[in-house]
Amino acid sequence: MKFLLWSAIFAAPLLGADAPLQALSKHLALPVGQRPDLVEQSFAKAPLTKADAGKAAQLLWADHLQRLRGERAAEMKAKVIKLGNLSMQFEFFVYGDQPKAGRSLFISMHGGGQAPARVNDGQWENQKRLYRPKEGIYVAPRAPTNTWNLWHQGHIDGFFDRLIENFVVLHGVNPNRVYLMGYSAGGDGVYQLAPRMADRFAAAAMMAGHPNETSPVGLRNLAFTLHMGERDGGYNRNKVAASWRTKLAELRKTDSGGYVHHVQIHPGLGHWMNRRDAVAVPWMAKHTRNPLPDRIVWKQDDVRHDTFYWLAVPAAETADRPQITAAIKQQAVTLEGPAGKTVSVRFNDQMLNLDQPVTVTANGKKVFTGKVQRTLRHLVKSLKARGDLHYLFSSEVTVKLPAP
Repeated sequence: MKFLLWSAIFAAPLLGADAPLQALSKHLALPVGQRPDLVEQSFAKAPLTKADAGKAAQLLWADHLQRLRGERAAEMKAKVIKLGNLSMQFEFFVYGDQPKAGRSLFISMHGGGQAPARVNDGQWENQKRLYRPKEGIYVAPRAPTNTWNLWHQGHIDGFFDRLIENFVVLHGVNPNRVYLMGYSAGGDGVYQLAPRMADRFAAAAMMAGHPNETSPVGLRNLAFTLHMGERDGGYNRNKVAASWRTKLAELRKTDSGGYVHHVQIHPGLGHWMNRRDAVAVPWMAKHTRNPLPDRIVWKQDDVRHDTFYWLAVPAAETADRPQITAAIKQQAVTLEGPAGKTVSVRFNDQMLNLDQPVTVTANGKKVFTGKVQRTLRHLVKSLKARGDLHYLFSSEVTVKLPAP
């Protein structure tokens, strides 16, 4: 399955727009505070053609960019993001010339953990200069808390979503070239965040951390590299890294289209790897995110999500760490997962031909066959959910997984 080439859509002139597009243009012309809920408008539920869906995506994304540029400029200037009662400071450095497709973004998490703030502040200062990509924006955030799990608590996902959005909108970052990395406690964060936020990143690099209870199953479409000192025996980090090397190799063996990985255990080194782990940066930079993979393995973690690539589930049905596998081939989608779970499959015209019937098979049983409608409502829902140009979906099919 090919990537979405949005430049072709955005180049299309807004000519001959039908009633839904005209109504959308009038709606977006209103001040943001005076707009009624777009999802509930009757014109948002009207069917769209492929061409009109592309034009609607153009209008919605342009409006989204304009709004965020105004709303987020102050926090980017202050280099502080506030969500609820927590704040996350960050520093960033720009390296190399900007590619035509946009800059790369490297998010680098410091070590530390359950310690006084001054200790974690010192780790943050060290992380700011620890790595240097050949091209891209290198951003070192300061964890919002000083707890042992400072980089994988539930609030981190929201902070990083917002951080990525800000750099895409205000600093020309290519959302398909965002990378995650971290050392020690930051490495703990990579172990946990990479599987549950795999659809946000192009690659991830774990240095000298511990995964705790998390699983590598969700890394199916995320290039993952792991670096560990051979003598890093604290919390059995070295032994756990070796076990992950085996787990990743086994996953790759049974699913050759996914689980790209590189594990390097550095001989003779302990917790500090003398910067030999810096080879992870160019390794990551070789990879670009595919936002619309033809196969997805989604396993919930303790911090749960209701969207992942082109799938969505009700938040209430994410408990007990369920695993859902989805694949798409031509006009057919197959789903596997726990019986009784509700799954929404989201579509756009880059995935398949929405003018032809679509078939969804779940746990070996056909649960949907027919044409799906493109609507503004679905485009708006996905934009609100993801804030990502490549996750704009014009159609959706929701099914309940039957017993196998």
